[in-house]
Amino acid sequence: MAQHHVEVAVQGPWSVATSRAFWEGFRPSALPQREGEALRSTFLVESEWRRASVSVTQLGAAAVLSLSGSGDLDLAAAQVCRFLSLDVDGRAWPEVGDRDPVIAEAQASLPGLRPCGFYSPYEAAAWSVLSQRISMSQAARLKASLLRDGVFPAPAELLGLDLDLPGRKPEYLRAVAEAALDGLLDAVTLRAMKPAAAVLAVQQVKGLGPFAAELVVLRGANVPDAVPHNEARLADEVRERYGRPLAEVSEAWRPYRTWASVHLRVLRERRLGGAVAASGR
Repeated sequence: MAQHHVEVAVQGPWSVATSRAFWEGFRPSALPQREGEALRSTFLVESEWRRASVSVTQLGAAAVLSLSGSGDLDLAAAQVCRFLSLDVDGRAWPEVGDRDPVIAEAQASLPGLRPCGFYSPYEAAAWSVLSQRISMSQAARLKASLLRDGVFPAPAELLGLDLDLPGRKPEYLRAVAEAALDGLLDAVTLRAMKPAAAVLAVQQVKGLGPFAAELVVLRGANVPDAVPHNEARLADEVRERYGRPLAEVSEAWRPYRTWASVHLRVLRERRLGGAVAASGR
C-alpha cells in the first residue's frame, strides 16, 4: 500500500483540535473517538471510489497529511483539503467577526473551526436520503448498517446491495449512486458552479429536494460562501439573535456565508443541548 505525506500551508485561522472535536460530535458522519491529537479517518476517494486513510496533524499554521491507500493519493490529499476546508483562503474570516459581534462570539467559542463533516457530495446526498422523515438517531443507525469496515459503500457497490430500508429510500439511494457514477455529484464540478446553479443541478437527482440539495452543495462540496435558504433552525437562530431576516444579516458574512452559518448552528445546538445536526429543519 502506497504512502504519501503532504504539508499544506493553511491560509487563515484553523485548528485541527477544534475540527476534530466538531466532527466527532457530527452525528451524520461522526468520526470515531481515538487517542492522540491527530484527526484520523478512512474514506472513499471521489471518482476512483477506492479507500484511503489519512492522519491530519497541525504544525504551526500548516496541516500535515499522512495518507495511505492503493489509489491516487494526490487526489485523496486534495479531497482531504476540500472536506476540511483547508483549500479556502480564510485570512479575511476574522474580519467577519469585526463586522458582526454575534459571529465574533462564535469565532471565540470555536477557535479555528472550518466546516467539515462529509467526505463528499455523494455521502452527503446518501445521508440526506437516509435521514428523510425519520429522527437523527434512526438515520444514524440505518447508515451504520450500510458501512463496510467503517466506510460507506462505493456507488457501484451500493447499487448491488439488497437494501432493506423503509419507504422509497432504496430507490433514492440507487439514484444517488447512479448520479455519483455519472459525475453529477462531483465536488470539483459543484464547487466551480455558482452555488444556486449547483443546488438546482443536484435537485435533478431523484429524491433530493431543495433542503437536501443545499446540504450536498454547502456541506458535501464544502462551498464556502452560500446561504442555506431551507434550513429553518438557522433562520430561527438568526431571527432570535438579530431580529432581522437571514438574507439581510448574511450580507455581512461574505465571502464566508457558509462558515458563519455553520458556526451559528453549532452555537444553537450547544445552547439547546443537542448534537450537531445536519438534517433537522
